Amino acid sequence: MIDIKLLQKDFDYVVTALQKKGVDNELLNNLKTLANNTKQKRQEMEDVTAEQNVLSKEFGRYKKEKLDITSLQENINNLKNKKQELEEEVRVLEEELNSIILGVPNMPDESVPVGADENENVILEVVGQKPTFTFEPKEHWDLNNGWIDFERGVKIAKSRFSALKGDGARLERALINYMLDFNRERGFNEWYVPFMANSNTLQGTGQLPKFADDLFKIEGEDLYLIPTAEVSLTNLFNDEILEESELPLLLTSYTPCFRKEAGSAGRDTRGLIRQHQFDKVEMVAITTPQQSAEVFEKMVACASDLLTSLGLPHQKMQLCTGDLGFSASKTIDLEVWLPGQNKYREISSISNTRDFQSRRAKIRYKDANKKNILTHTLNGSSLAVGRTLVAIMENYQNEDGSVRIPEVLKPYMK
Repeated sequence: MIDIKLLQKDFDYVVTALQKKGVDNELLNNLKTLANNTKQKRQEMEDVTAEQNVLSKEFGRYKKEKLDITSLQENINNLKNKKQELEEEVRVLEEELNSIILGVPNMPDESVPVGADENENVILEVVGQKPTFTFEPKEHWDLNNGWIDFERGVKIAKSRFSALKGDGARLERALINYMLDFNRERGFNEWYVPFMANSNTLQGTGQLPKFADDLFKIEGEDLYLIPTAEVSLTNLFNDEILEESELPLLLTSYTPCFRKEAGSAGRDTRGLIRQHQFDKVEMVAITTPQQSAEVFEKMVACASDLLTSLGLPHQKMQLCTGDLGFSASKTIDLEVWLPGQNKYREISSISNTRDFQSRRAKIRYKDANKKNILTHTLNGSSLAVGRTLVAIMENYQNEDGSVRIPEVLKPYMK
């Protein structure tokens, strides 16, 4: 959630930043007006409270000196009624303000390149050599190795579901365990978290209320299937005050993820690239504002090194302002090379949300001066397991459709 005080103090700065994300000016002007009206009404309420307190003190003096309290009592009662009216007005205004501001995205970091969409993202680095083949490499769904059963996945559920079997299922499990071990060796503490979350939790990380249509809701319950472990890991500390000495907190977890992919009609209709259910190993960090930039680079390096350890060529892509996610202030995507598709595809997205999620989820720490400060939160895939499986299938394929197993994964396949 953006800072309302900053909006009131420096409206032009906030508008300029959010325009880079395509936020409508009319919405921002309405937000400013509502924020100012709320501030003004709250000040009126505080003035009435102060006046009421002064008269209440006078009441004691009047009684002691046996003065006529009729007029004073009437004034106190009037102020009490006025205060109650103002409290209700402030409550209504704050609810309206909160409902609007929850739908406003995070401001992009000043270092992020300005651009309209993904076509203006910037390649930062290309890592590794693309494999060469003596045959025409196939896309993963054309490799007749019996690993993926799309038809039975659809039969069990619906389109964009699949089933893995044999070495494909074993490789999926091997990748999960290898990724968790890799992250742990780099200082991330492993967690096992719920695969469902309530609405308050999803509001904390920014999925609700704006992206309700992309979530699978449990009928009759205030529960949703999580779209990413970021939701559960970040909200472990929802409405908590941490000690500064505890930070940074580095967390990793495996979870299945569930997404309706409401805006993806017609895209990636074949294969494992875009499924309603997929496995992912996630990294999350809770830091002080001073630590977050360094931790961000650490997380990018961790995901990149993981891909390198698997022998998968990839590139680091700086997202422009128009392609940033709702909660992100800065994002670097890792895109893995898929020879069957003859293109790079996203396999990890590392984002620094600054204090945007912490303000929504009330995640704070107590500094050396005993002051409560909002933390920064960061998140990133390390990695999307299904897409890593696809990348291995395409980069390690043989002409007969069989797939070689990367050396680092062989111990995990026993």
